Amino acid sequence: MQDLEIYIRDLEAGAVSRWLSDQLGQVSLDDEVITGFVKGYARYDGHTLSLSLYPGAGGKRFTCLVIEGPSLPWNSDLDCARSAWRAIGGELRCSPGNWAEGNDATEERWWRIDERGELPAIWN
Repeated sequence: MQDLEIYIRDLEAGAVSRWLSDQLGQVSLDDEVITGFVKGYARYDGHTLSLSLYPGAGGKRFTCLVIEGPSLPWNSDLDCARSAWRAIGGELRCSPGNWAEGNDATEERWWRIDERGELPAIWN
């Protein structure tokens, strides 16, 4: 099972389902009103993907999107964040790919994608 995780700042209603509907098949995600955890599903490459939205992650203004499945359309969190940014805009953050569970979070580095470009950032 593979997973991708990105963080979207000030997520607008319906933005994730609109973006994913252009990228995947049969998206079922009720993201019109996100007041708590939202679970959904999509199809890709003949497999069912699990979609999860966690509002208030990484600070009150960010919503975490986790996509899990045996086959995913993006090779990394950064590829996924780039695709989301092109469709949603605003500010997105993701892991650069070298963080693992149990690593010291105080030195955790992230990628930030916004109108200024792609920049490394420390989430604090």
